[in-house]
Amino acid sequence: MRSKRTLFLIEVSVFTALALMLDIIPFLSVKLWAQGGSVSLAMIPVFIMAYRWGLKGGLLSGFLWGILQIAVGTGYVLHPVQGFIDYALAFTVIGFAGIFAKQIQEAAKSGNTKVSLAYITAGVILGSMLRFAAHFAAGVVFFESAVEGQSVWIYSFLYNVSYIIPSMVISVIAVFLLFHKQPRTLLLKA
Repeated sequence: MRSKRTLFLIEVSVFTALALMLDIIPFLSVKLWAQGGSVSLAMIPVFIMAYRWGLKGGLLSGFLWGILQIAVGTGYVLHPVQGFIDYALAFTVIGFAGIFAKQIQEAAKSGNTKVSLAYITAGVILGSMLRFAAHFAAGVVFFESAVEGQSVWIYSFLYNVSYIIPSMVISVIAVFLLFHKQPRTLLLKA
């Protein structure tokens, strides 16, 4: 039992650090947006933790990644509440993909590729859309439209969807390929 807890803590640490590195290394992350947001591979480690360890792994890894962005200075914080929503909350909720962990692991054990892809996709969409919702809400409340005459609602929607959707698609493909080609990376030893 103790070794499983230790493995959990080590993996959370390593995969959280990997998420941060994938987000800040210039050639692995496309940062074209003025107030943060990027198309990157950075959500993939959080999804891996969510699918290996369930909710606790995904939520903790996402939360720590969000907090680390503020700690290392890559976060864009205008107000403490906005910082909480855009970093602590938005990155934590990615881990809700972990609600599909059991189904994904069972599909991997039985070699059912279609079911595995369906649940991986559902989890990535869920985590990504919850992240989008947090960023969207923070954008509406704390940011103004950069386009004169445009509703802040439309601006926040377009701004956030412009990087969340590509990152979501990349994550579905990468996580599925990883687990399809190396299913052992998904399954924990009993």
